[in-house]
Amino acid sequence: MAEEHSRQAPGAQAEERIRKILHCADQWSSDVPEALRPSIKAVCVRLAEMVADQRNYLAPLPADQESERAEMLQSIAERLRSSAVTAGIEAHLADLAELELRSTGSWSLVSGAQNQWIETAIRYLEVAGEKLPADERPEPYWADDVVAGIIAFTRDAIGVDELQARTEARYSGGIPRPQLPPEE
Repeated sequence: MAEEHSRQAPGAQAEERIRKILHCADQWSSDVPEALRPSIKAVCVRLAEMVADQRNYLAPLPADQESERAEMLQSIAERLRSSAVTAGIEAHLADLAELELRSTGSWSLVSGAQNQWIETAIRYLEVAGEKLPADERPEPYWADDVVAGIIAFTRDAIGVDELQARTEARYSGGIPRPQLPPEE
């Protein structure tokens, strides 16, 4: 009972998680030239929005917890679209949208869409890096590391466990559970 009173409201949880997501963007962009920081923040914000939009994909919880989680994830997705978060990165978000990253409907159900987004985000950051003078460019595969780190951190910050996500992708929806052969 004491735990129920100590839990934050969904809006407060969303604000805390958005702070973590923006901190993640700052962390991942701390070791790159200043010119790449808005690109990294845009990728981080867009990925977090997509992960939050997975709320319809997660396994259901008991009614009161499900309602709270759905409200919190919806709040995160909406706040990540707000001008308070997107200020200064609007052009980068528009560029990402042009690369067909707004596939949240299939993002939550089709692993191929997730892989496509990851490849597109990596390429987006690589192209941004290639625009820098040769002596300022990050080392090879830096974009792979940044996107992988952002994915792991964002899923953790939002509360989507990777094992849970893989399990739910495998056993929910129209994907049948594999049948084991009968024991003899």
